[in-house]
Amino acid sequence: VQLQASGGGLVQAGGALRLSCAASGRTFSSYTMGWFRQAPGKDREFVAAVSYGTGSTYYPDSVKGRFTISRDNAKNTVYLQMNSLEPEDTGVYYCAATIYTARSTNPIVYDYWGQGTLVTVSS
Repeated sequence: VQLQASGGGLVQAGGALRLSCAASGRTFSSYTMGWFRQAPGKDREFVAAVSYGTGSTYYPDSVKGRFTISRDNAKNTVYLQMNSLEPEDTGVYYCAATIYTARSTNPIVYDYWGQGTLVTVSS
């Protein structure tokens, strides 16, 4: 699976962005899709995931209620709608794919990664 993330940019605090991640391959629907982010000097952080099959979603408390992950299996695309953005949300956002469930928050279990898209939230 090859992943291509897009949609990043510069936004003011309180604003919104929608990230997209397009996947190649016919097995997209068989993977849990996740989003991670990495700020300068920090570890990669889990942001959201949506399972294959049931489409169940999982978020950490830091983004719950502000971010929404969704997937369109017909378009081989996963989205991350980010609302009420905060300067702390700044970082490079990566999409990733794993065969495990949406509660897989450890990046080590994700087998495929996109190239990342930069999100900058100004105060």
